[in-house]
Amino acid sequence: WATPEFTQRSVAPMVKMTRSKTFQAYLPSCHRTYSCIHCRAHLANHDELISKSFQGSQGRAYLFNSVVNVGCGPAEERVLLTGLHAVADIYCENCKTTLGWKYEHAFESSQKYKEGKYIIELAHMIKDNGWD
Repeated sequence: WATPEFTQRSVAPMVKMTRSKTFQAYLPSCHRTYSCIHCRAHLANHDELISKSFQGSQGRAYLFNSVVNVGCGPAEERVLLTGLHAVADIYCENCKTTLGWKYEHAFESSQKYKEGKYIIELAHMIKDNGWD
């Protein structure tokens, strides 16, 4: 029995890889986006913005329908400016900075529209892509 002949394949030259940050999600570069000011991970698309007239613990904050690259802590009841809510702190999945909170439950009927929505404080985000 003859042994199979092995041919040496040409190997591509090694490419030096630079270490870049890997996020869970990237938002399309054609849309205006908000990113974490600390690590530049994408956080939200401008189309998901509901309101700019919210107050966070560190100043002004925006309310969003949905966010990306964000982790959520346990829910707890807090008395906010608009009454009692069950909220969970949210943080950047990349750099672990606390960004704001998620409204889990609103106890007053006039505040129900906030349930499932996210607050991100302006102190923790920066505008990216297409704001010129």
